[in-house]
Amino acid sequence: MNTSETRYVSQQVIEDACEWAIMHGVAFRQADNTARHCPFSIVPMTIERDVYEHLKTVTPLIAKLISHVSEDHDFLQTSLSELAEADAFFGRLMELHREVHGDIINRIPPARQPLLLMRTDFMDDRKHGARVIEFNGIAAGMAPFGQRATELHQFIKTQWGSVYQDWLEDEHAIPADNVGMEQLALGIATAAKKVKAHFNEEGTPTFLMVVQKNEGNVYDQHLLEIELQKLDVRTVRRTFEQLSSKLSSGERQRLVLEDIGGVDVVYLRAGYQYMDYFSPELNEPICCQALSQTRLFMEKHHVAMNATISQQLATSKSMQMLLTMMPASEYLRWGLNPKEAELVKSVLADMKPINTDSIKWFAASGNKDEWVLKNQGEGGGHCIFGEDISKQLSRLPKEQYNAWALMQRLHPHERDKPTIAVRDGQQTLVNDLVSEIGLFTVHYKGEPVTELDGYAGYLIRSKPASENEGGIHSGKGILDSLVLVD
Repeated sequence: MNTSETRYVSQQVIEDACEWAIMHGVAFRQADNTARHCPFSIVPMTIERDVYEHLKTVTPLIAKLISHVSEDHDFLQTSLSELAEADAFFGRLMELHREVHGDIINRIPPARQPLLLMRTDFMDDRKHGARVIEFNGIAAGMAPFGQRATELHQFIKTQWGSVYQDWLEDEHAIPADNVGMEQLALGIATAAKKVKAHFNEEGTPTFLMVVQKNEGNVYDQHLLEIELQKLDVRTVRRTFEQLSSKLSSGERQRLVLEDIGGVDVVYLRAGYQYMDYFSPELNEPICCQALSQTRLFMEKHHVAMNATISQQLATSKSMQMLLTMMPASEYLRWGLNPKEAELVKSVLADMKPINTDSIKWFAASGNKDEWVLKNQGEGGGHCIFGEDISKQLSRLPKEQYNAWALMQRLHPHERDKPTIAVRDGQQTLVNDLVSEIGLFTVHYKGEPVTELDGYAGYLIRSKPASENEGGIHSGKGILDSLVLVD
């Protein structure tokens, strides 16, 4: 990269774009309650139209598969039992799962109604084509930022047309529509109104977003809330700690929040790590018991919920590995037809379990540049690359093997032209930008609930190929959007 003092386009363009971003909520909250704009690219990335259409077709099928897997409770308990022993957090999730659903012999019909808000992340590998990186079934946010990035690039195109054309890879490329914010809100509102109708209640349904305390990524959340309010849905934000003493049961398993009333949808933007359930004031003998019981309490009520405990288990890295390793024909038990099953199978990247044999294989003949080592963590910082893989495998305790997996490392296309990344109001030239494509889907009780047959827009995060961490909030990633070429 070149230094940020070098200017490649007018500073006026950068200032206009940054101010547009702040004005439209494309920002992170700082500790002092100021806001800084999210980092972004000056123009979109280019993708072939047939690749994009293929991903739009296959991603709702993946969500359909995960929806059915997540409701196959016997399969979850038997197939993830070794993960539960290897990873303490997932062990706790499995305990909660058994409390909700009973054990295999004493199965209990669940009260909660599964609302799967999912983001499936892909990279378009140079050799193998588009492949799944991971499933995101809990705290699967940033659809509003994805849509706003598309709108930001349209603003630059309109206001600074010559700059836009100068930096675009292909002057004939057409922007890909992105209505992720509206479609996600539509799916949530549809579920909320169905739950409200179940109780024969009139009036505005209530949406509860469970959030982390003092988090910075609040504007993306508020943008979704604004869209829900436009659809006549009341929105409420609470942490697990705030909810711990404020929830109660109404008639017919109605979930009731003090001073609010009946809750129709619960959307977890927290709950994927122990810290979300930790409260020092409680001084618990068993870590995080009380607040995880709050989540359990919600699941025992008739409320549309994302993520259910079973959805979180079904979108784990271990389940991704199991689905990748099994033949496509086995997907038919979860509602896919043979053609759909083959489509899903075609985009799953190879994965290998960690055991004595795979460790020996990797040490003897594994190509360190063709694999990445992953644990079960969500977000950045949970992947190990290159020479560090062997080091980690050599010191990994045997009892933790089942919490890790090797996954085929994807090498996406780099942009044909350099582009400009804008961060903290400064521009930087990037010569090797690569992109990760996240597609959103919404299914309620296994059925699609968007105007696009379950599809609900996209999120593009780009980063220099030389960087491993591509997160927008904490890594080296920047917001981006798509333009299509034939």
